[in-house]
Amino acid sequence: MRRENRRQNSQIKTPTDKIILYAGIGVAILTVIVFALFMYSKNLSDDMKNGSMSLEQMANMANNNNTQNTESASTEMGKSVEEAKNDIKITSNENTNNTTNKANTTNTANTTKANTTNTTKTNQSNTTNVTTNAKTTEPEVKKELAFQKPVEGDIVREYAKDNLIYSATLEEWTTHMGIDIKAEKTTVVKAAEAGTIKSIKNDPRYGLTIVIEHEDNFQTVYANLLTSEFVVEGEKVEKGQSIGTVGNTAVFEIADEPHLHFEVLKDALPVDPSIYIKL
Repeated sequence: MRRENRRQNSQIKTPTDKIILYAGIGVAILTVIVFALFMYSKNLSDDMKNGSMSLEQMANMANNNNTQNTESASTEMGKSVEEAKNDIKITSNENTNNTTNKANTTNTANTTKANTTNTTKTNQSNTTNVTTNAKTTEPEVKKELAFQKPVEGDIVREYAKDNLIYSATLEEWTTHMGIDIKAEKTTVVKAAEAGTIKSIKNDPRYGLTIVIEHEDNFQTVYANLLTSEFVVEGEKVEKGQSIGTVGNTAVFEIADEPHLHFEVLKDALPVDPSIYIKL
């Protein structure tokens, strides 16, 4: 049986059948290839379309982004420009305000200074007026004179106006209108108080004599001098300034030892020098 079947099959497979079989197989393969190519082409076309749309979408997105960025940039720039203008205006206003405030402050300071100066000057003027009025109304307090001893030495003869003393030169009892201060010849005599030299003269009784005028109508008399070379008439002298030297030129006292005859006069009247001399 098997051999018969094989025979039958071998008999069926003729050359024509083989050709038809191979052609069918080839057509089938070709069809599969064409179909595969078709499907591949379709997929490729879809991919390209999808790619194109993606590109378009990307382009649109890029355009949208550029537009948004441009608008944003434009908005930001516009905003910046406006803000810059506003800042400039604000700065200008602040500078103007500062300048105005500074000017006002300066004016206020100047006004205050001027007012203070005027007030100070007014107060000073008032003080001056008060001081002037006080000086005008208050009486002047005169400085009390304090006479010093014209020479250092003992008083050998006192002042005697109301009683008599004995004069060895005159050999009699007589008055004595000053004091005699013992001192060696050429001893320097000094002004008892500041004043002006009224006179320098040779008195017939008291010898070489200097008279000094002082304040408050006082005068001092320096007699029995040897010299008066230190001063001239009309000269102003200070207290303690040298005016002459001790001698022995007084005729009324020539018998006595060398001494200075010193007198003090108040309102041209002799007074006791011991009362005014600060010993």
